[in-house]
Amino acid sequence: MALAQHAGPVSTTAVRHPLFARFYNRVVAPCIVREGGDDLRRRLLAGLSGTVVEVGAGDGANFGHYPDTVDRIVAVEPEPYLREKAAVAADERIELRDGLAQDLPVGDGQADAVVFCLVLCSVDQAAALAEAHRVLRPEGELRVLEHVMADSPRSRRTQRLLDRTIWPRIGGGCHLHRDTAAAVEQAHFRFLDLDRFAFPSGSSGPSSSSILGRAVPV
Repeated sequence: MALAQHAGPVSTTAVRHPLFARFYNRVVAPCIVREGGDDLRRRLLAGLSGTVVEVGAGDGANFGHYPDTVDRIVAVEPEPYLREKAAVAADERIELRDGLAQDLPVGDGQADAVVFCLVLCSVDQAAALAEAHRVLRPEGELRVLEHVMADSPRSRRTQRLLDRTIWPRIGGGCHLHRDTAAAVEQAHFRFLDLDRFAFPSGSSGPSSSSILGRAVPV
């Protein structure tokens, strides 16, 4: 199936975080694997089929975990270094594209699923989720695996402080104090299931509060 364009130009302006991108690929990504991140990725992608849009594909860490029932993956990543690494991990099902979360290079209703994995912390959530809603077919699914706002007031205060100071600068625009589950619902999705947990297990760090869930457009 040809890649249809929606009305209006798709931005190809690169998002450049060269230092963070290298740190993430060389340090953070291996730590995620050691702490059991691959199991979470498999849970995130389990049961998908057809055409999937992955928003913020990063270095392609999800690619090897897509089930065989997925025929086509439109993987969008605007950061050049990470997109280069993702290209190495890509197989014949994957169309790796430069693009932004708020302006996906996919036509209306063409996706059977949209995947956000560790990306809604660093983009305009409302705009990104509105785009996900646009490209999903009515029976499609949104899949999310994200670190989110903490439960305890003390941890939330720490998150807000870090967001106002150093965290976005050192984390490629990442923010800690985001109620991503609420943002998903506000974007006209309904959760079919939603798991809340700490990652790594037992951690109380500022980015440990996490969610993994499936939602459908309403």
